[in-house]
This record gives sequence, structure tokens and C-alpha cells, in this order.
Amino acid sequence: MTKYLVTIHHPDDYNPAVAEDAAMDRAIDELNEEMVAAGIRVFVGGLHPARSAKSLRAQPGGKVLVTDGPYLETKEHIGGFWVLEATSMDEALAWGRKAVVACRAPVEVRAFH
Repeated sequence: MTKYLVTIHHPDDYNPAVAEDAAMDRAIDELNEEMVAAGIRVFVGGLHPARSAKSLRAQPGGKVLVTDGPYLETKEHIGGFWVLEATSMDEALAWGRKAVVACRAPVEVRAFH
């Protein structure tokens, strides 16, 4: 089976204390339980805000430059993700649809090589 990355996208000003409530927490917990019961979930993780990221870039002479903040300047960032093992993109998309509803946020589904 192929592994799929299902990412949740949040706006840069996302504040979980304001945006998330008990109903949303329950919906996400229920989705995680459903994924485990289906045997599809490989790994799940939430991420700290993009402003806490460190970006690394190759420099001449084999050096690496480390800077504060995300690599890309965007209006959205990945707030969390699942790694799923599914039989097809259609199956992964079905789980992605459930993630959109539970997380109340845009979702992207991509297959691993």
C-alpha cells in the first residue's frame, strides 16, 4: 500500500485558543480513533506555529545558513498532518474529506514516492 501525507493548513495568524473548541477537539479525536480502527494511520502530529520554525539553506563551501522563520513566505502554513497507508488516492481523499470537516481547515493529500 502507498503512504499518503494529509496536511492541515492554517492561516499565519491562526490562534488555536480562539479557533479551536471542545467540539473540534472531539471531532479530531474521533477521526484519529476511526483511522486507528481502520488500520490506516501510520503517524499523526500537530506542529508549532510557522514563526517558530528554522530554515536551513546551503551556502558555498559546504556551509549551511540557519535563519528564523519558515522557508517560504506564505499566508498559510502546515499546522498538523497525518501519514496514512491507503490502497489508493481515492481512499486517502476520503480520509482527507473527513479531516477537512473535523479540523475546519483546508487539507492537502499527497502520495509519497
